[in-house]
Amino acid sequence: MPSYTAPIKDVQFLLHDVLGVSNSGIPGYDELEADFTGAVLEEAGKVASEVLAPLNPVGDVEGCKLENGLVSTPTGFKDAFEVMKEGGWTGLDCDPDYGGQGMPYVLNTAVGEIFSGANQAFTMYQGLTHGAYSAIHAHGTDKQKAKFLPKMVTCEWTGTMNLTESHCGTDLGLMRTKAVPQDDGSYKITGEKIFISAGDHDLSENTIHLVLAKIPGGPEGIKGVSLFIVPKYIVKDDGSLGPANGVSVGSIEEKMGIHGNATCVMVYNDSTGYLLGQEHKGMRAMFTMMNEARIGVGMQGLAQAEVAYQNAVIYAKDRLQGRAVTGAENPDGPADPIIVHPDVRRNLMDQKSFVEGGRAFLLWSANLIDRSVRADDQDAHGLVSLMTPVVKGFLTDKGFDMTVQAQQVFGGHGYIEEHGMSQFVRDARPMLWTGAQRCS
Repeated sequence: MPSYTAPIKDVQFLLHDVLGVSNSGIPGYDELEADFTGAVLEEAGKVASEVLAPLNPVGDVEGCKLENGLVSTPTGFKDAFEVMKEGGWTGLDCDPDYGGQGMPYVLNTAVGEIFSGANQAFTMYQGLTHGAYSAIHAHGTDKQKAKFLPKMVTCEWTGTMNLTESHCGTDLGLMRTKAVPQDDGSYKITGEKIFISAGDHDLSENTIHLVLAKIPGGPEGIKGVSLFIVPKYIVKDDGSLGPANGVSVGSIEEKMGIHGNATCVMVYNDSTGYLLGQEHKGMRAMFTMMNEARIGVGMQGLAQAEVAYQNAVIYAKDRLQGRAVTGAENPDGPADPIIVHPDVRRNLMDQKSFVEGGRAFLLWSANLIDRSVRADDQDAHGLVSLMTPVVKGFLTDKGFDMTVQAQQVFGGHGYIEEHGMSQFVRDARPMLWTGAQRCS
């Protein structure tokens, strides 16, 4: 079985020796002393290695199941989700007004990489909820925020984003999902969305879907798209759950990887929705979540490269084949470990260079986001806007390449499921998410 160890030393080096977080002058960063961040990362590492990583192959083999309209997650996921909630990991950087801990985004990103490296499919349930939280926090009314955010922060309720339809992906102006205005100010949402990660599951009591739809009579194309909050179950004014809201799962997509996350076809049948932001300005509101998701997908590419590299190094130290060109390194054994061979060393150093440089790039970008939001730095905001698709594109493209290189270290054994390298390669493939590379 593959293993995972959180790269705490490298993260600490980047936070304190490269970014100098505690002395940066960014509001809220004064708490990020080395002892504090070290303690947070150590605890995250324990959860990752002891709770999440053992479930990674379980999720890959079992996948999610749809029976009688209900989606169930793999064995152990529900208990692990409770560990995440009880530890406060779901609201690490969320607004304290809604029950979050208010930590900087850069620390949340570092922790997110650790959890993704241990179990990407599992971590996505919370990650997508965080993105939906951010969109509502940025664009919702006070009433919407009070109604939905506290339980999204704790992940008692989870969240999704619904963009893609079978006939439209990158060109969302072609969507057919409709939102018909009602007398009470709500809308009736009707349509079908595909590729909805964490679309339904048994980890939370309610799911808050953010759904792009068109209001009849609005502008043509992308200018006519609006964004709506559509809960799986109606939320009453007192915060309790009401009846089902006409939201159902058509099917679970059969994917190449990330089997432990339920990627669903979602069907909306006169479901009650609430406008998030302004009419016909849905893409503006959705891109709050989309941009966060793009950073997250880049983080996932890096995380898969890291865990694949770790396991490749372990194998290269243990696997005995041939002798070093400079003479026997293991003279008492039948052969030398393959890590002594030049091309294996080149391969491993290539991977190591990427994961260390990629992590620096990721945390630098997260630091820019904090500068933009916490310090109202307009230059940082502009740079973040430019670099967000680069983070997603570069880290996923190269992250996938590095998992393939890690698999190559194993030779034929890398193609055998018991070593877990196949899963890392398959799980690293979603460079396709949040828009195909070079056309999103």
